[in-house]
Amino acid sequence: MFDDGSDELIGGAWPFLKRALIVFLPLWVYLIFWTATHQIFVSAIAAGFSVPLIQLFEKLKLKRKMESEDR
Repeated sequence: MFDDGSDELIGGAWPFLKRALIVFLPLWVYLIFWTATHQIFVSAIAAGFSVPLIQLFEKLKLKRKMESEDR
């Protein structure tokens, strides 16, 4: 089995938080943008751009963790 180390992020809770965020973050962003701008197109694009932020956060945390372990 491939171990990428992400299961140890945020005290071991990251795999569960990641699954919840992938489901709910786009919905939350969509609703916030929809109520703020009243344009469905802009809201949908913003919600779509919110998903890569989760992956970017994970990548940065893993990089920071690897750098701290090398020292």
